[in-house]
Amino acid sequence: MEERDEEKIESVRVDLWTYSVRLFKTRSQASAACRKAHLLVNDQKCRPSRHIRVGDTLKVKRGFLTRTVEVKELLEKRVGAKVVDDYLIDQTPAEEYERAAEIAKASREVAPKRDAGAGRPTKRDRRNLDELMEEAAAEKDHFDQFVKTIRKRR
Repeated sequence: MEERDEEKIESVRVDLWTYSVRLFKTRSQASAACRKAHLLVNDQKCRPSRHIRVGDTLKVKRGFLTRTVEVKELLEKRVGAKVVDDYLIDQTPAEEYERAAEIAKASREVAPKRDAGAGRPTKRDRRNLDELMEEAAAEKDHFDQFVKTIRKRR
């Protein structure tokens, strides 16, 4: 019965198909990609409701990578990762994957790193910080009073 249903399908919404073949984690992410022109059908902007057919080419920009896939077969329900290759042909050049990997690596190297254990302060650390802030505030008050007395003398 399912095979007959699949044969009857002539076109599917682009947001549903890209979600079903796991190009996007959610259907709403696929819809947002259409609206932002991060998902192109046959090199043209599209709405999430655009219907695609077998043979259409999709360009999907996700992060540093722009994937090019061809619709091999239509489906309306999400499939497992192992069978995704039955529904699309990945035409993305290997150089594109390498370029995206290099950019991602370079961005990780540039990003500031924090030392291990340098996350949120412990309760003891917060108490010590509070004491330091109180002492600094008291010293500032003393300094302000000193400045006022000097100004009065002039």
